[in-house]
Amino acid sequence: MTTRRELIDAVGARYRATPAAERGAILDEFVAITGYHRKHAIRRLTRPVGEPRKRTPSVRYGTEVREALRVLWEVSDRVCSKRLKAMIPAVLPALVKHGRLSDCAELRAQLLAISPATIDRLLAPVRLAAAKGRRRAAGHSSAIRRAVPVRTFGDWGDPVPGYVEVDFVAHSGPQLAGSFIQTLVLTDVATGWTECLPVLTRDGTWVIDAIERARELFPFPLRGVDFDNDSAFMNEKVVNWCRGQGLEVTRARAYRKNDQAWVEQKNGAIVRRLVGYGRFEGLESLQLLSRLYAAARLHTNVLQPSFKLRTKARIGAKVVKQYHPPVPPARRVLAHEAVTADAKAVLRELAASADPVMLFAEIRAAQDALGSRVDRRGIEPELSEAPPPWAEPLAPSVPAAGHGEQREIHRRPYRRRKPLAPRPGMLGAHEATIRSWLQAEPGITAVEALRRLQNMTPPGEFTDRHLRTVQRALQAWRADAIRQWIDRCRRETESQALACAPAA
Repeated sequence: MTTRRELIDAVGARYRATPAAERGAILDEFVAITGYHRKHAIRRLTRPVGEPRKRTPSVRYGTEVREALRVLWEVSDRVCSKRLKAMIPAVLPALVKHGRLSDCAELRAQLLAISPATIDRLLAPVRLAAAKGRRRAAGHSSAIRRAVPVRTFGDWGDPVPGYVEVDFVAHSGPQLAGSFIQTLVLTDVATGWTECLPVLTRDGTWVIDAIERARELFPFPLRGVDFDNDSAFMNEKVVNWCRGQGLEVTRARAYRKNDQAWVEQKNGAIVRRLVGYGRFEGLESLQLLSRLYAAARLHTNVLQPSFKLRTKARIGAKVVKQYHPPVPPARRVLAHEAVTADAKAVLRELAASADPVMLFAEIRAAQDALGSRVDRRGIEPELSEAPPPWAEPLAPSVPAAGHGEQREIHRRPYRRRKPLAPRPGMLGAHEATIRSWLQAEPGITAVEALRRLQNMTPPGEFTDRHLRTVQRALQAWRADAIRQWIDRCRRETESQALACAPAA
């Protein structure tokens, strides 16, 4: 830096002493040595040695402009600076008209020439005061999301068992307000093995606890978890804990549910099918859901076969899919070579002890208790310690001939409290007139009928847009007239036949 200053001082003195016609050669040589831009080099060489660079702050917009911007911002309902810039030409004359701003030509010119960036700078103290001194909080979760890699539905390939997709199913009923139970669903991509665990609230601590319980329930060790962009998952507590446990953490794309197609399918096929859409709150409902999922996990993973996609090919606009034969997820686990022999032995013992009838009875008993929680909110259900005999819960679950099964957890049919009164049609007052036209002229068209209605009614009651309404009415009334004419002809024919018949 010192050498460059010495060069500027030496060349600058010679540059200023040289006539203007000969300064070009000196300037070319100086630019080639220093690499300065030509205009910047001229400024450095023409400034005398030791003279400080003067920077005088220029204030273009004063207090009047700042106050006028505050008024404009309030009247425009506090829009952003770019929208406010576009609104100034329309709002400014109105404010001058009502006496809120002065009719000054200089102020008007400054307000029309101001830039959105300057508006932001001048309105910064006003916006901070309007927010009561609170600045907008930085998005901490966005940094976590950026740190978690994205995995789409096409990135899975053929993974080994242990990579699961994780999602929440809300049991909030028709309203999302308040605290309610949610089900954490974990589905293995390779085998389809699914674990469902009820969670009292959406909190990172409960998510970690549920994943720890799920690791004990899966017949193989977990290797990775794939979340969506829910803040209950995308937070520092959950992500750091998963990585500390050796789990690979990925996430789906925002608003792309197909990236988690495996777990989204289980949300409806398992959770909604078993639990329904009611609202569940409190520890008692949490115990009932745990009891239901404890029986359903064996019934679903060990006994119920499920399909798994083998190939998918697109032929033109048609997608052709081929599936493996349906087998239970437990059989896929036993057939996979990546699962250890010890884990397979434990799974075989579990499958041998699974009784389909008792599991089905326990599922129905838990569903009945959950249904009472939906119907009688605030009333504590009675928890039975042991499941009833298999004949009792199975009998009501077998539907009668011609009738579908209605479980306690199913949606209730909507019943209207008050009957709807029939609304009079716009042609009701003119029905007799139009029927008389049809009787006198059976071939009258809807266009002609609409023209007559327009002539006999006040302007605007019937317009050309009502042609379709008149066509429908004419079609129905003409059909009635034809039926009446046919009946009248039939009666006349029968009466003539009876009159001409010989007496017995």
